[in-house]
Amino acid sequence: MGAVAALAALALAGCQGEVSNGFLPKAVSEGGQRVTDLWVGSWIAVLLVGVLTWGLMLYAAVRFRKRKGDETLPVQLRYNVPMELLYTVIPVFMVAVFFWYTARDEAALISTSAKPDVTISVVAKQWSWDFNYVDSNVHETGVHVDPSDPNARDEMPVLYLPVNKRTEFVLNARDVIHSFWVPQFLMKMDMIPGKTNKFQVVPTQTGTFQGKCAELCGAYHSQMLFMVKVVTQDEYDAAMKRFADLGQTGLIPVDASREQMVPADADKIPAPARTGSN
Repeated sequence: MGAVAALAALALAGCQGEVSNGFLPKAVSEGGQRVTDLWVGSWIAVLLVGVLTWGLMLYAAVRFRKRKGDETLPVQLRYNVPMELLYTVIPVFMVAVFFWYTARDEAALISTSAKPDVTISVVAKQWSWDFNYVDSNVHETGVHVDPSDPNARDEMPVLYLPVNKRTEFVLNARDVIHSFWVPQFLMKMDMIPGKTNKFQVVPTQTGTFQGKCAELCGAYHSQMLFMVKVVTQDEYDAAMKRFADLGQTGLIPVDASREQMVPADADKIPAPARTGSN
């Protein structure tokens, strides 16, 4: 038992989070906080059920244990209708409650009904990222970097986001299935060749965070990294101007991909980024 406790303590020590947020990474977005609340609430509920279940099991083991000198058999029952209803209805009710809260939060996380302040077309490729800043008509294109290189962090593509502003990501892949993931947002979404996926995020804290691909996409999947910088509006505007000054104006065409775009999904891509603009 002591060995198990020691292993558990060692595993938890490697987690990025704390007990208060269920050992998840600290959320830096509105949606991330929603995920944290659902996660922590679920654990509280299942632990309460676990304590009740373990308590009843212990009570039954002690209360109805075989006593010394008592050789009689207890009353044998083939069934107990109230008890069977109890352990059937309650679990079904619990699953229904979990499903309702999960469906509610999932619908909120993937909703794109709100008008975004910023639209960014993200294109994944083996093994890096292209970022089209649609509203500013500038872009950044990334190349594969080796994380063992001391300068790798400086060479990774950087995604700039204004803090407390709603950003809509339009996600596409050039070759194979990838997945756009920023752990501190507690949200990721697949990027499928020929298809277009979208989601929105509102960053709530400035800082620099790691982004990565969360779908096995080939030999260098683990090295498909990028940096996310959540900055003030003035800093965001300065970054857009810097891209323009570097000659990174226009948008990289999304449809220059290995797979042909499904027409309905091509229409979901902002028009300037669909075939590129210069």
